[in-house]
Amino acid sequence: MERGLPLKIAQVAPLYESVPPRLYGGTERVVSYLTEELVGMGHEVTLFASGDSVTRARLIAVSPQALRLNPDCVDPYIYHTLLLEQAFQRHEAFDVVHFHIDYLHFPMSRRLGLNQLTTLHGRLDIPDLVPLYREYAEMPLISISNAQRRPLSWANWVANIHHGLPRNLFTPQLGPGKYLAVLGRISPEKRVDRAIRIALRTGIPLKIAAKVDKPDHEYFTQQIEPMMKHPSIEFLGEISEPEKNEFLGNAHALLFPIDWPEPFGLAMIEAMACGTPVIAYPHGSVPEVVDEGRTGFLVRSEDEAVKTVEKKLADLSRAGCRRIFEERFSAERMAREYAAAYSYLCEPESTSRMIS
Repeated sequence: MERGLPLKIAQVAPLYESVPPRLYGGTERVVSYLTEELVGMGHEVTLFASGDSVTRARLIAVSPQALRLNPDCVDPYIYHTLLLEQAFQRHEAFDVVHFHIDYLHFPMSRRLGLNQLTTLHGRLDIPDLVPLYREYAEMPLISISNAQRRPLSWANWVANIHHGLPRNLFTPQLGPGKYLAVLGRISPEKRVDRAIRIALRTGIPLKIAAKVDKPDHEYFTQQIEPMMKHPSIEFLGEISEPEKNEFLGNAHALLFPIDWPEPFGLAMIEAMACGTPVIAYPHGSVPEVVDEGRTGFLVRSEDEAVKTVEKKLADLSRAGCRRIFEERFSAERMAREYAAAYSYLCEPESTSRMIS
């Protein structure tokens, strides 16, 4: 490859959701934004994904449709094995292969010696991961927040690249919000129970747009559903991308009262893109994403959250919230940083060390 020429890039996405996803699906959504931006930059991109994906890149369809929405899919690992086979059969056609499927490809990537990197999209504070990443210590990795990489700080981190959204994806709503919002999925670590109590204490209605995975169904029915019987609490279920603009844009604030080491938190920057501030507990990536007093507020208790809603939100500029989103979290910025990482992998002798 000559320096400065467009790259031939493979993006290898999980198959649980389409790219972009019809409903919930953070990883696949980011892969879509990145792929389309890279195509717009002039790179030759091939996307390995489910057959119902929509892209301007060349699509290699590994499964007919997203596995989560396919009632006939019993074993998703079969299709991910086929995904790896399809990618490795074609690996010589690419300057770099970008994996978004965790560590599944490590054994073959080591043996083929191909130019590749892996963006890790999940939590890394799991003890079982330590021997795995010690074994594959040479694998080049991208973190999505500095907080995410801390449990494996010694791994081969090439760069830290925050997620980004297309600037035209959402239109900011600059008028006062009408309700508090929760967006994402319902699980114990997301602490929707906190959000409900906060909303009830402020007297502001709460709308919850979230999916419930099968492992969390019992938690939802036993602990969360009874709390939703109050008339000011509305459960919408999963919503699509077009529905998010109205849902987030008309909200007074996004409540993000998590109780886990959040790797990034895409819902936070989706809210900012709509001009909507975020009230969040400062776990994981949250302090990196939220600009205190500008795009939201960090709180450490329900009492503090209630006081913040009642006394601080009115002074925060929704236009300023959107402006900071554009400065920090655009898909264009994300794609430029990934392109720099690809160039580093292809020409390490002519590119300065990427780690940030």
